[in-house]
Amino acid sequence: MTQNEIDRASIEKAKELFISGKVYAIEVGTIVGLQAIHRALFDGLYPFAGEIRKLNISKGGFRFANSLYLIPALEAIEKMPESTFEEIIAKYVEMNIAHPFMEGNGRATRIWFDMMLRRLLGKVVDWQHITREAYMQAMERSPVNDLELRYLIQNALTSETDDRDVIFHGINQSYYYEGYEPE
Repeated sequence: MTQNEIDRASIEKAKELFISGKVYAIEVGTIVGLQAIHRALFDGLYPFAGEIRKLNISKGGFRFANSLYLIPALEAIEKMPESTFEEIIAKYVEMNIAHPFMEGNGRATRIWFDMMLRRLLGKVVDWQHITREAYMQAMERSPVNDLELRYLIQNALTSETDDRDVIFHGINQSYYYEGYEPE
């Protein structure tokens, strides 16, 4: 299977996760919940779907959390508070730094993040209002300062948490952030 075929199949799995309502039964803000989302998106596509990585990975010169310390790091992230918008952003940033899976971290973690926002604020991100360039730049700088990311996300929040167009455009945008462009 090519990467484009994997992405196309995974997009359908992501949409089905919402259509079926199964996403709303997943634990919010936990590692188990993130693993369930990852498994739902990539089961049958990657042999490691939902499994915490055991190898070190990097992207664009940035080295993610060392696999030797990944489990304690994930346990610490899970314990982070999520009672304010700022705390949820901080938890999202830390999970991005951890990057617990071999592949598919961004796509799974954005859904995980939206579910935390939905529970606390009754809002989700309308991802189609955040360009790939702005998002990637904000994420690159977020380990040092998450103000730019908070600004981007805050301005793209919507209370349309069950709007199919918002959810599906968000899924498509999430895959676009990772380099997928439909053929």
